[in-house]
Amino acid sequence: MCYQLKTINGATEAVIDDNCGISKFYAIATALADELQVKFLNQVDDAETLDWDFQYKDNYLTLHYSIFNGVSILPQHLKSVKKDHNAVMEVANYLQRMAY
Repeated sequence: MCYQLKTINGATEAVIDDNCGISKFYAIATALADELQVKFLNQVDDAETLDWDFQYKDNYLTLHYSIFNGVSILPQHLKSVKKDHNAVMEVANYLQRMAY
């Protein structure tokens, strides 16, 4: 299941799975690293959320996990909403094809 949301600032957030555990987050992170060769630049692990920043092509995105909302991908910055939207959806569509 994958769907997109618009944040209050107009950016796209692609929800990969809104009802999953942390093991799925790690499986998605591994798939991104292995299959799309992304490198995670910054990892913030809190008690209820994980935010792992990565670069995909020329876009800086965040793989986000929340125990309440599941796994999603969103842009780090709001420079280019349309360009970031395309990148977020490209990664989300890839993950959907991989059955996440």
